[in-house]
Amino acid sequence: MELKRMEDTMMGALGIEIIELSAERAVATMPVHAATHQPFGLLHGGASVALAETIASVATWNLVDQENELAVGLEINANHLRGKKDGIVTAIATPLHKGRTTMVWDIKIVDEEENLICISRCTMAIVKKNR
Repeated sequence: MELKRMEDTMMGALGIEIIELSAERAVATMPVHAATHQPFGLLHGGASVALAETIASVATWNLVDQENELAVGLEINANHLRGKKDGIVTAIATPLHKGRTTMVWDIKIVDEEENLICISRCTMAIVKKNR
């Protein structure tokens, strides 16, 4: 995936960076600051969900036929367990199901001390590029 293309997406807007990508694990980080805050100065739940879906999307894309297929979000849920005012959060995605047309990812978002901030499950659809 081209870095330029990522910069022009929500990844760039939120400062999301992919730091690890393999068949069994994908990891991304996101800063917690004004751009990712809700009005009361805490990490916005929507930013956490965007981070979770981003890492699930990239993780799925890594495993498909990139010439002919795309990964798109089909369903996501999230439980926000702890607030965070600043610093960095890290999303760790592991596959629960790797199918031909769907993949399901377990995503844990943690802070610098590995405290659980959010847990999410994301189902990705694998679609043909030229539908």
